[in-house]
Amino acid sequence: MAAVTDYGLRKVVWKKIKDTIIADCSKSEVWKIMILDPFTTKLLSSCCKMSDLMAEKITIVEDLFKSREPVPEMKAIYFMSPTAKCVESFIADFKTNPKYKAAYVYFTDYCPDDLFNNMKLYCSKYIRVCKEINMNFMPLEAQVFSCDNPGAFKSIYSPKSQDKQKTLEELADQLVTLCATLDEYPGVRYKKESNMENTKIFAELVDKKLARHYELDDSGTKKGKTQAQLLILERGFDPVSPLLHELTYQAMAYDLIDIQNDTYKYKSKDGLEKQAILNEDDMLWVKLRHKHIAEVSEQIPKMVKEISASKKQPDEKITIRNLAQMMKKMPSIRKQLTEKTAHLQLAEDCMQCFSNNVEKLCKAEQDLAVGSDVDGLKVKDPMRTLLPVLLHPYSTQDKIRAVLLYIFSLGGTTDENLSKLIQHVKIEDEREFILNWKELGVPIITPSFFSRKSSRRDRSQDETYNLSRWTPVIKDVMEDAVENKLDAKDWPHQSECPAAWNGSGAVSARQKSKTTQDERRSGSRLIIFVLGGICFSEMRSAYEVNQAVKSCEVIIGSSHILTPTSLLNDIKALSKGNLPYT
Repeated sequence: MAAVTDYGLRKVVWKKIKDTIIADCSKSEVWKIMILDPFTTKLLSSCCKMSDLMAEKITIVEDLFKSREPVPEMKAIYFMSPTAKCVESFIADFKTNPKYKAAYVYFTDYCPDDLFNNMKLYCSKYIRVCKEINMNFMPLEAQVFSCDNPGAFKSIYSPKSQDKQKTLEELADQLVTLCATLDEYPGVRYKKESNMENTKIFAELVDKKLARHYELDDSGTKKGKTQAQLLILERGFDPVSPLLHELTYQAMAYDLIDIQNDTYKYKSKDGLEKQAILNEDDMLWVKLRHKHIAEVSEQIPKMVKEISASKKQPDEKITIRNLAQMMKKMPSIRKQLTEKTAHLQLAEDCMQCFSNNVEKLCKAEQDLAVGSDVDGLKVKDPMRTLLPVLLHPYSTQDKIRAVLLYIFSLGGTTDENLSKLIQHVKIEDEREFILNWKELGVPIITPSFFSRKSSRRDRSQDETYNLSRWTPVIKDVMEDAVENKLDAKDWPHQSECPAAWNGSGAVSARQKSKTTQDERRSGSRLIIFVLGGICFSEMRSAYEVNQAVKSCEVIIGSSHILTPTSLLNDIKALSKGNLPYT
């Protein structure tokens, strides 16, 4: 699995941090302190471990906003966001009694002049370096990034929002830092919506900020457009994908199991609390995360059997209890088995939910989403598909998800029908779960003056599981973009990259005299940004298209990552006055 990290975003970010921050400071042999704000703490922990920092002579990592002991004989590296709060904390460290011998200051993004001048005024004699390194995003996975701003959803879509423009500006700045980190100056296109202007406004902002960034490039030479495309969409373009019960491992786990900050907590059979971090340091997770739960449930026990066979263990059914006993008997294989135990437990938890409720729900959801049943017969009366879900004692949230899929399948319903559905699900006081989708441009009440039914790629020949027939709309978009088939009416160009762009690799896009594996194969880059959140099946689509078209690297990102629960809560909160996030 080395290939995943060979070209991944996390590796690109860590390399840039090493080439800038660490290279500047490594000239002196002295061990150093690194001081981070909450955002840069998350950023750094997403791309390196403490041992990586130790190897670079950084002994201590501290919180900018917490009380710290002075260490006047040591130099400090400050890696922080260019905000007034961060700059004030920095100045306080040096204004009266300097805490450190010297400061190397690195901002994630452009630092406003007033803040910069304040620093100069009080701290200039201690500052050895002050740089903006353009890295104001979170590299979550090899091909996925986030702006780490779940509050953006309400700022953009709430009719009561006071800070929509400011939020779009901030997201545009963050997206520019992603392009800068990848050394790309992409052509920008956006999905035109007849009733929403967000993508157009955002595309203009991003393109303007990209032009400004590359005008001010340190090298002094003006950079031209590179062979990359940036596509901008918003959440309403596909309301179905984030609500379906997904049966691929990662999406299913984050939907059905309480996983906070990528940490899965579980009890071992001896009653001890254990936890597993689900990220790309876990190679088994990387290998399994996009596979269907049926394959995962087969593969993990098989792997365990291979280990036990190599240790001449009796061939018996693999259970968590057996594993615990094996580990007691053979401490030498504990590490190999611990990782697999966590995934065996997580897969078991997922399968438990599946057999309890999810299996029956999936059939109805898939029929509503796809518009036809397993045999390819058209669903003529979606209400007949929905009714068994409403009559069964599923959770309220599961019923809300099914009702929404029903409404989406029709392109909207009548006031009268909607009232009946709301009464049936008993959410008379929480009808915002359904009504507020209109703020995303999704028709809930007919007649709707525009049609959202876009033609989909024919995937009837694809081999799929019966309960996983739906393909996220974004996968069609990625494939069309790679094959140069995006309709210019639906996808206007805000700016164009060189005419030769061809994601399928007919034109080699990054021709350099020396191209290493790290710099990324031989093709172009396709960057997708979704305003208002992406879900795990959309993240998976980027890997699937990348796998199929090796000459084009597909990277997807958003303001934040969604689960069905978080999206429904965000939708409901749109009509409330106060923002749920601070």
